[in-house]
Amino acid sequence: MTLDRRGACLALGAAALESCASLPGGRAEAEDVLLFAYFSTGKGERDGLKLAVSEDGFAFRPLRGGAPVLVPQVGEAKLLRDPFVFRGEGRDAPYHAVWTSAWDGVTIGHATTRDFVTWTPQRALPVMAGVAGTRNCWAPEAIYDPARRCTVLFWSSTVEGRFAETAGTSENGYNHRLWYTTTSDFEDFAVPQVLYDPGFSVIDGTFARAPGGGLWLVVKDETVTPPRKWLRAASAGGPLGPFAPLGAPFSPGWVEGPMTVRLGDALVCYFDVYRDGRWGAAITRDMVRWEDVSARLDLPQGARHGSLVRVGRALVERIEAA
Repeated sequence: MTLDRRGACLALGAAALESCASLPGGRAEAEDVLLFAYFSTGKGERDGLKLAVSEDGFAFRPLRGGAPVLVPQVGEAKLLRDPFVFRGEGRDAPYHAVWTSAWDGVTIGHATTRDFVTWTPQRALPVMAGVAGTRNCWAPEAIYDPARRCTVLFWSSTVEGRFAETAGTSENGYNHRLWYTTTSDFEDFAVPQVLYDPGFSVIDGTFARAPGGGLWLVVKDETVTPPRKWLRAASAGGPLGPFAPLGAPFSPGWVEGPMTVRLGDALVCYFDVYRDGRWGAAITRDMVRWEDVSARLDLPQGARHGSLVRVGRALVERIEAA
């Protein structure tokens, strides 16, 4: 991988409720089920990427009996945490997976697939190798910008000596901000820069398209002194900003791993209530008023921080038959 100084991209938000994917022979298939890509507790960060499927966005059924479909082989610690799966652009584009490959390091994991059975060789992308003092690269995500024909990759990093005003406000000396790079081919990457600095330590950034339109950034306030650890959202002019002030917290404290999806006229944000070993969710139609719908959730036991992508039923059948 090489780094260059290409201009940053203006990316789009979450996909619409339904779209179409190409099937062999050129037939289109409605992407009308949700695929949940996750890792699990225990040895899960070494077991690898697991999948579950949902028809309604609330009840999720594990695929392949909960067996992993991708076992980590790259990165400083060869872990697979916080997987983010997204579809590339174009009729025959593959799915990409990026993930946290170590607790401490300068790389993120990456691989592609067309069927979640066969994968390209895994790579450790050294996205922060050129930033002295980098301690970690956590929870990478990506958004494609069709206008500029490039992908925005972003993640959370602590860089020693940066943002001294909030040093010591997160556990174990961490002091995170969101960083990003851009790429058009997953070979050449722009020099990494700070994406978002709200004046406090943040992790687990994700973008969402609001029910009424507009792009929003959801982040976890990682402040532990005083304890917060909750989710907040800010309207964004684009993925590189400008960002409006953050709204009030819409989740309980001590959660992480937000992931969002549009269901009808509403947006649902799911989050990992990691201290309690369960998941929670909140639903909104205006990004201001949120309703807790955690009681409706049924996710695989032990599932942790992951991501959602819409796929067709035929793809799910092929995954299970493999």
